[in-house]
Amino acid sequence: MTVDPDPHHEGAKFVKELPEHFNELGSFIREQRSNARLSLRRLSELAGISNPYLSQIERGLRRPSAEILQQIAKALRISAETLYVQAGILEKPDGNTDLARYILSDQNLTEDQKQALMRIYLSFRHENEDEAEAESEAPVASGTTPGTVAPSPRVPTTD
Repeated sequence: MTVDPDPHHEGAKFVKELPEHFNELGSFIREQRSNARLSLRRLSELAGISNPYLSQIERGLRRPSAEILQQIAKALRISAETLYVQAGILEKPDGNTDLARYILSDQNLTEDQKQALMRIYLSFRHENEDEAEAESEAPVASGTTPGTVAPSPRVPTTD
């Protein structure tokens, strides 16, 4: 009689698939590392992250945070914005102005300052998206439109 193998021992087979753009991100990082002629170990040292963790990112098995992406970008000497686009944190440039692009390209800010501003900016955007979604789902009071504010009363002036 044969016994089915324990599924917990076949970890790679049961790893939850991450979205395709994480595989693309990993491939992009691996390509940039290769172009820079850096070993996986050397890039992990320069970026300040563990070798196994970087390997998992490159294979699309881990979703790195914005901070980790920033560390990898700095070690590869590429813009963090490039990795954010690859990771799906930022959208590809479409010609519209985008505050995130200005923040990331500002030469007068340190990388830590840029990251702090990006966290705040993205949290505000997510908060507003959540509020807009909640408003669209909430019942609308008669005579009002979602997202509108009643005009403030005019105060008569004496001239």
